[in-house]
Amino acid sequence: MSSLRLSNPGSRKSRLIAVAVLASSMGVLAGCANDTASSSVYSYGQAQREQVVRMGTVVSVRNVTIQHDKSSGAGMIAGGALGGVAGSTIGGGTGNVLATVGGVILGGLAGNAVENQVGKTKGLEITVRLDNGETRVVAQAADVPISSGQRVRLISGNGPTRVVPM
Repeated sequence: MSSLRLSNPGSRKSRLIAVAVLASSMGVLAGCANDTASSSVYSYGQAQREQVVRMGTVVSVRNVTIQHDKSSGAGMIAGGALGGVAGSTIGGGTGNVLATVGGVILGGLAGNAVENQVGKTKGLEITVRLDNGETRVVAQAADVPISSGQRVRLISGNGPTRVVPM
């Protein structure tokens, strides 16, 4: 099976690039998990469950940013892999090693920053005066237009509380 051996020095670099592309692709896919704050999205576990509905009127709406609690680390790993591959193409000997290590560190930092920006969603903080006189505040994705004075339903139970226009 000596015909499968790759003797070309450039083939090592090609393999490194292929591994980096594979690692970054996996990182991107891991970051695509469906984690949403939308009032219109139910998880499978929330479907077909009875929920409590309360009626009320929106008192105020404020724009907020909703950010994921934790990063998955996929951005840092993918960025580090790509940075390492890019750094390995610079110089030779000790300089090459330093460039590779520097590429891994800088790529990891950049990948983490990108993942944190991707994990942000425009949201609304909605204050609702319920018909029974109580006041509730719910933050959710800004995917459904809601305005002050609007009649809404608060839907809650076994999961998040949603504010849904009537």
